[in-house]
Amino acid sequence: MTEPLSESGAQPEQHGLRKVSLFLWVFMVLLAVVAAGIAIRGTQDGTPKEYADSVGGPFALVTPDGARFTERNLAGKPYAMFFGFTRCPDVCPTTLARMAQLRKRMGDDGMKFAIVFVSVDPGHDTPADIGNYTALFDTPIIGLTGTTAQIDQIVKRWRAFYQKVPLEGGDYTIDHTAGVFLMDRNGRLQSILDHHENENAALAKLRRLVA
Repeated sequence: MTEPLSESGAQPEQHGLRKVSLFLWVFMVLLAVVAAGIAIRGTQDGTPKEYADSVGGPFALVTPDGARFTERNLAGKPYAMFFGFTRCPDVCPTTLARMAQLRKRMGDDGMKFAIVFVSVDPGHDTPADIGNYTALFDTPIIGLTGTTAQIDQIVKRWRAFYQKVPLEGGDYTIDHTAGVFLMDRNGRLQSILDHHENENAALAKLRRLVA
């Protein structure tokens, strides 16, 4: 007949179980923290990974000289992509002028990334119009346009937005995404440059982009 363990005999076993349980609990907490960090570490400005991974992809547009331009033309180089239109009265010229100024502030590093302007007004902005417009900003800017279907495709893949807004007299303006998408060398979203950000914050993002 097996005799019951004494109270003193049971203590070492219970103590050992408590140590194992504590170790497992700490391990699971650390594992959860690491997993959470991986899940949210999408971009360096805190944009969730799930969103960052959903931005970008293949596209085919046209340059001012009529040449076909795809995502392959940007492979291996970081770039800043902005959606707008040549008749935009405020946000577009302000944003492109600011990008030109930020590039100059960066010195030699400023030419390590491309600036890409995609027109969301294919019914009005011809390739020649795009070329004339981007030339106003005194820095190399890749201007692109295309058919409505092509524009809709890239806007959707960048999770951007544009919508025609009717004006009196039959004309229209366009509401559109105002942020600048900062894409890394692998064509993945690294950050979004908001036009409300101060210059130092914007420069910090661009310097990380080309690092």
